[in-house]
Amino acid sequence: MSDGTAVRLEPHEIALLGEGPRAAVTVAVVDLHLRGLVEAGLPGTIRARVADAVEGTQPPSALAASVRTCLREPAAPKSLVKDPGIRLAVALMRIPLAEAGLLRRPMLGPTRAARHHVRGLRRDHPLPASRHGLTDRDRLLLVALHGEAALRLLVPRFALRAGLVRRAEVGGAALLKDRPHSTNGGGGAFLSCGGGGGGGD
Repeated sequence: MSDGTAVRLEPHEIALLGEGPRAAVTVAVVDLHLRGLVEAGLPGTIRARVADAVEGTQPPSALAASVRTCLREPAAPKSLVKDPGIRLAVALMRIPLAEAGLLRRPMLGPTRAARHHVRGLRRDHPLPASRHGLTDRDRLLLVALHGEAALRLLVPRFALRAGLVRRAEVGGAALLKDRPHSTNGGGGAFLSCGGGGGGGD
């Protein structure tokens, strides 16, 4: 078993090690959005796009593919992590990470080496002043490392409309009282995957 330092991690794997499954799913959603494969639906929901999509040279990760399948019907971000297909994709992601010594058994939490590696990546990749000039991979890495702050900087309109970030607070009171305060977003309407209707972007 290695300490995982030689493993080249993808952004959704970094998010899983840093903040857990919901953060990994958020990175997958942003990946699909950057490829033109998903869009915001009704406020606080995400849906698959039918229009011309840009697949890119590298296919989406297995996790992103599972998220796209789930989004054939609009869904709230927080419901995605509960979908059986997405839960299976997250479980399969964990196997090579555990084999690389980045997840400890049996609970599959991040090891000390994994936490140290993620902290180093955060230090080496701070949030930039602007989103201009960044590649899609840069954006995904920053979302994986900095969560909601990166979403607000890099994909602000999509993140807000899709329910990936909390609405701004005015006068100390949240505009939407029941939104969770996660650093990696995921608030929004309470739809299970596959439920609800669509809306324009």
